Amino acid sequence: MNETIFRILAALILFTGIGISTYFRRKADRDTGEKLSRKVDGTPMMLVIRIAGLPLWLSPLIYLINPQWMSWSKIGLPEWARWLGVGLGLINLGLIYWLFNSIRSGITPVSATRKNHQLVTHGIYRWVRHPLYTIGSMLFAFFGLMADNWFFMLLAALAFIAMAVRTPKEEANLIEKFGDEYRNYMKRTGRFLPKFSK
Repeated sequence: MNETIFRILAALILFTGIGISTYFRRKADRDTGEKLSRKVDGTPMMLVIRIAGLPLWLSPLIYLINPQWMSWSKIGLPEWARWLGVGLGLINLGLIYWLFNSIRSGITPVSATRKNHQLVTHGIYRWVRHPLYTIGSMLFAFFGLMADNWFFMLLAALAFIAMAVRTPKEEANLIEKFGDEYRNYMKRTGRFLPKFSK
């Protein structure tokens, strides 16, 4: 019975997070009238994203359909740890909404920026330059806690690493577009987490 409850909660949190992302991404494409090609990141990175993306999206669905199919990677967590995953997942949904509501039409699926992109330095972007990579990875890590499954946590870590590898190219594009404004922004913010030291 408890497994069913955790599956329902995990599904609600995961699909709500995906729903928020999808809504803001489609709205950005509509509002700007600009759809960026994924080819801008280059073939090697696109292969990594597509190959890694397949298990990242399919394995949660497999778990939600039948947890027994993912039992090979079950951890055996105590129930309180799984409830902790639920709580953190709910907090994560608030962070997902905050970041998309902060960047709005500036969100892109690639490392390039939109033609009329304005540098966003408010909301969550006041402290962190790339919160999407951290918060998106956390969504899958917390799903792993809820599902009591180390494989989802591993996929979350690998997805974060893939995005971290792409980040220098993204920041180079932003420096090229915004120059010293972005360099100064980099000095006062953290790349993936808030900067606590001067």
